[in-house]
Amino acid sequence: MRKFLALFLSLTLVLAFAVPSASVANNGEEKLEYLVQFEGPVQKGVLEAFGVDEVLHTYDLIPVALVELTEKQYRGLSHHPQIKAVDHNAEVQALGQTVPWGVPHVQGTAAHEGGHTGSGVKVAILDTGIDNEHEDLAANVKGGYSVFTDDENSDPFYDGNGHGTHVAGTVAAVDNTLGVLGVAHQADLYAVKVLSNSGSGSYAGIAEGIEWAVKNDMDIINMSLGGSSSSSVLEEMCNAAYDAGVLTVAAAGNSGNRGGKGDSVGYPAKYESVIAVAAVDADNQRASFSSTGPAVELAAPGVDVLSTVPNNGYDRYNGTSMASPHVAGVAALVWGAKQGLSNEQLRQLLRDSAMDLGDPNHYGYGLVQAVDAIQQ
Repeated sequence: MRKFLALFLSLTLVLAFAVPSASVANNGEEKLEYLVQFEGPVQKGVLEAFGVDEVLHTYDLIPVALVELTEKQYRGLSHHPQIKAVDHNAEVQALGQTVPWGVPHVQGTAAHEGGHTGSGVKVAILDTGIDNEHEDLAANVKGGYSVFTDDENSDPFYDGNGHGTHVAGTVAAVDNTLGVLGVAHQADLYAVKVLSNSGSGSYAGIAEGIEWAVKNDMDIINMSLGGSSSSSVLEEMCNAAYDAGVLTVAAAGNSGNRGGKGDSVGYPAKYESVIAVAAVDADNQRASFSSTGPAVELAAPGVDVLSTVPNNGYDRYNGTSMASPHVAGVAALVWGAKQGLSNEQLRQLLRDSAMDLGDPNHYGYGLVQAVDAIQQ
């Protein structure tokens, strides 16, 4: 999986080069607000010499006066030797949160408008951990567990890799005035650290994480991870989770080829009890890296996906690891809306309502769709 250049969205204000507030001079000329900075102390006499008879505000820390000027006054003051600068009084606007393209693509925003947010649905993120202090995740991270005992990896809320935090943001980044929006922005997140800070783990660790999720009454398990070989123990644990009523979702894998030939779906996605998710781009084309094969069940956005990373950061990632949490998020929206469904019924509903994209070895039943599933 390739990692794209970080896009940090921590600033809450952005300068907008909008037209400042305006008034009209006695001669009919338009007057705009300007910040006039002096080389020394503010000298009202200089302003008066240019016909400026009112100062709206002066500052104590720097020699600046806020005034209204005509275009002629602006040009004259700009060239005066005692004036350092004359700036338009540009407006500022709040920079709200960004909605990543994948959220509306799976009908997430439309579901939100209908009052569906995934509230009360518990989603276990089996991954590298989740930064539970992230400004866009803290309100939704409700607990966690690590399968590791060493000091470096024993804290499920320390994500030294960033992968798990990114996955968590796609599922349930908070609906606020900053950062990004998650597919199910009121779902409960649980950090189950089965991958170390280096991004590696074992089938035994994944099995332990699944067992923790079942014992702690998780509704959905997301596994944006996988290996190339099967394990009877891991398969049995996935089956046990499914039998216990948990919906388990996993990345199909990034071992596909440009032609989309062959069976390259990894494990645990390949198990019958797990939903294997392939990746598409904004044009609903299969990502060239997305694994293919008869086990592919659903498709979701997995190219240029913007989400959370540790330390209040935001970044764009590629991979079926990014597609899987879109499906987990949609499942949370649908289960929140249709609480009487079993996991088997929910899974079938996601299949039946998916948008057909073509070759089932590439896309499975198609692109996951939240509203269509809720309305069926």
